[in-house]
Amino acid sequence: MNPIIKVRDVPPRTAFLLEQAGVHPLLARLFAARGVRSSDDLDDQPARLLPPDGLHGAAAAGVLLADAIEQGQRICVVADYDCDGATACATALRGLALLGAPPGALNYVVPDRQVHGYGLTPAIVDMAQAHRPDVLVTVDNGIASHEGVAHARALGLKVLVTDHHLPAMRDGQPTLPPANVIVNPNQPGCGFNSKAIAGVGVMFYTLLATRAELRRRGRWDAASQPRLDALLDLVALGTVADVVRLDANNRRLVAQGLKRIRAGRMQPGVAALYHAAARDATRASAFDFGFALGPRVNAAGRLSDMRLGIECLLTDDAGRAAELAGQLDAINRERREVEAGMREQAQLLLDARMPEGEAPPALVLFDPEFHEGVVGIVAGRMKDRLHRPTFVFARGADGLLKGSGRSIAGFHLRDALDLVSKRHPGLLRRFGGHAMAAGATLDPDSVDTFDQALQQVAREWLGADELLRTVSTDGPLPVEYYTADTVQRIDAQVWGQGFEVPVFCDEVEVLQQRLVADKHLKLRVRLAAAARASLAPREAIWFSHTEPLPARVRLAYRLSLDEFQGQQRLQMVVEAAVAA
Repeated sequence: MNPIIKVRDVPPRTAFLLEQAGVHPLLARLFAARGVRSSDDLDDQPARLLPPDGLHGAAAAGVLLADAIEQGQRICVVADYDCDGATACATALRGLALLGAPPGALNYVVPDRQVHGYGLTPAIVDMAQAHRPDVLVTVDNGIASHEGVAHARALGLKVLVTDHHLPAMRDGQPTLPPANVIVNPNQPGCGFNSKAIAGVGVMFYTLLATRAELRRRGRWDAASQPRLDALLDLVALGTVADVVRLDANNRRLVAQGLKRIRAGRMQPGVAALYHAAARDATRASAFDFGFALGPRVNAAGRLSDMRLGIECLLTDDAGRAAELAGQLDAINRERREVEAGMREQAQLLLDARMPEGEAPPALVLFDPEFHEGVVGIVAGRMKDRLHRPTFVFARGADGLLKGSGRSIAGFHLRDALDLVSKRHPGLLRRFGGHAMAAGATLDPDSVDTFDQALQQVAREWLGADELLRTVSTDGPLPVEYYTADTVQRIDAQVWGQGFEVPVFCDEVEVLQQRLVADKHLKLRVRLAAAARASLAPREAIWFSHTEPLPARVRLAYRLSLDEFQGQQRLQMVVEAAVAA
């Protein structure tokens, strides 16, 4: 599918004002194109974070947890099995210990993806009961766990839900579980100005509110209170790994975490993950979280036991952290192999459905051999390749089909599932999620019905323009900025979902091209403009692309420093190409 390469608009006055305020000229242009309006928006100091009292339920949660700490009550954290859930769990346990909860009073449970499924189910409540808790605290889950919360309350437990997902809907209205306290920016009545905050961010804010409550009670003053900023490396990792939109508040959280890591102030587990991934922590970037550390933590929840990831982030023993990070690295390599096999099978399924190469408006894929832990990754890969909302299903241990979906701009996936459930009552056993990612559970014989239902919604909601893949770029890169220094300047900033990493576009002549490892296209190119004909050729690579390019193309690319045998080499990492 040929994409459309589009150049972002840059408000010239904004770019000028940023430059006048001392921002590097290239960065000024990039920031202005992403909605930054003044240098104040770039101030990442902790004092600029949104205050916790604006998060509905945080103050009440602070009272509940402060009471639990002062009364020596036992607290059990119920985590999710992804990186956001793991970092949120570690943040909760480390934070509560900092605030005075005795270690013996703190425990956690995390569901097994294939056995228990997602969320605070009655079975998970029963599993938590082994720790004899007085309080259950959910992290990155719970907002839709009506039965589990009710079961916990019936057993006499206090329940604090901290989550960032959308509530379940009933008769078109959001419904909340019967928890003692709910902290979630997406619950009705919450005016918190960062709706995109990750689960780990919600837990961090809950700890801030708890500290404030304990300070109000005289436990300490502002000078002597525990430093919760020690947890920001975990908050940053979980925020980027969960691919939430990096609004100004999320960017500040991530920036603070990166500063700590670059300075060597991080949890032993985070340091061990950097070592296992062969990344340099002194040059830590958001890219590391999304593509190196996050996948290694996530791999535990996908193929093994997320307790490995949580224990890696909880331990203060560097040797133990290194051992666990090594295990996570090995599991991640296994995950890559499973994913590669599933992607090949998915492609065969697609080829059978698309004999003429035209994709339907939405894709639903299922194969009996698919692995439940990797369906989300494969859905994302297929979505990126074909630019269609995509669901991939695998058979769960209970015989039901567990699916994960990824979407495109203009198609709110959770809302689409809600509409499907209304049109086909009983079709979806369970569903939930966000605009761009969601999950669903089906009976084994319901795939075709779900496929047709989702396609129908896609036909109604998506026009022809929305089904065309558009690659947003920052236009041509000025020749003087094609340097290693530019890469380092860019890498030092916080980029991610909603604040995309810079992608440039230039017309080039393809001088040489060859395949590397039979799956990556290695290129040698030269800028095509006549005035630039004297410039030296450039190295480029297009990962996971094998089709040759014509002699003259327009490339959309990122800048990267390729390191090999101690040498750094500047190269273009191709994102898309169209004939010139």
